Amino acid sequence: MKAITVSDHEAGVAGLSMTELPYPQTAENDVIVRVDAAGFTRGELDWPHTWIDHAGRDRTPSVPGHELSGVVAELGYGTTGLTVGQRVFGLADWARNGSLAEYTAIDARNLAPLPIDIDHTVAAALPVSGLTAWQGLLIHGRLAAGQTVLIHGAAGGVGSIAVQLAREIGARIIGTGRTADRDRALELGVHTYLDLETERLEDAGQVDVVLDVIGGEVLDRSTDLVRAGGTLVTIAEPPKTQPYDGRAIFFVVEADRAQLVELATRVRDGRIKPLVGAVLPLAEAAAAFAPGKRIAGKTILRVAGE
Repeated sequence: MKAITVSDHEAGVAGLSMTELPYPQTAENDVIVRVDAAGFTRGELDWPHTWIDHAGRDRTPSVPGHELSGVVAELGYGTTGLTVGQRVFGLADWARNGSLAEYTAIDARNLAPLPIDIDHTVAAALPVSGLTAWQGLLIHGRLAAGQTVLIHGAAGGVGSIAVQLAREIGARIIGTGRTADRDRALELGVHTYLDLETERLEDAGQVDVVLDVIGGEVLDRSTDLVRAGGTLVTIAEPPKTQPYDGRAIFFVVEADRAQLVELATRVRDGRIKPLVGAVLPLAEAAAAFAPGKRIAGKTILRVAGE
């Protein structure tokens, strides 16, 4: 099969290449998915598990990308709950070969059924952003109706889903981001927008929940904005301090079938719309990873038919 692989950590994006790899082998409870569309995170070439497995062993050449949408091609021993030919989407394990390949082996519990009326390119944009927003706001942040939430990067992949979820919950939403993102954030449902390039973050006032995807100084300054009993949730880095009489939580997103089903239901109902930007062929993966002109929405690689 064809796949995008990387073998040299020092080479970075330049080390990505189209390669012929053997068809993947299934472990117990695995599924082989014929990948139709795949998503990736530009920073993942710097993640340790892109290069080593859970036991710390070198696993190059490795296949990057962890978001996928496609069709079940084969069931491993003991796999239940899915059938061959079924449309699915989900999040591949960080320490296994990922989604930038014609076929991917993935733990069945990391996949959810994909309704026929959701396009594969839309589904491939949903797992990381959707699950991060869901887990950040609902599981760790415990956001409730009537509360105020501050969402950093409100027009980005995670932030845009978080805004739409918070709107459904009935929270008051303060969004932050660049000047160019103001209109998009307001269209998504932000009640108040703070331009981090021209306005003071402290003007947000006290909030019940902060969802941070930026880290650094923005994360540090956000701690004082959390009111008593509130929660700061971040995916960027462990917080240096805890809010006064509140909580600060750093987490890494996890695959969850039930949450994926909930997200897909909201996409079908029009309550959530993932931001899909460019859709490129698999062969253009290196160009997609490379830093360059900022594109609104998530870049998706189309794999089927390559």
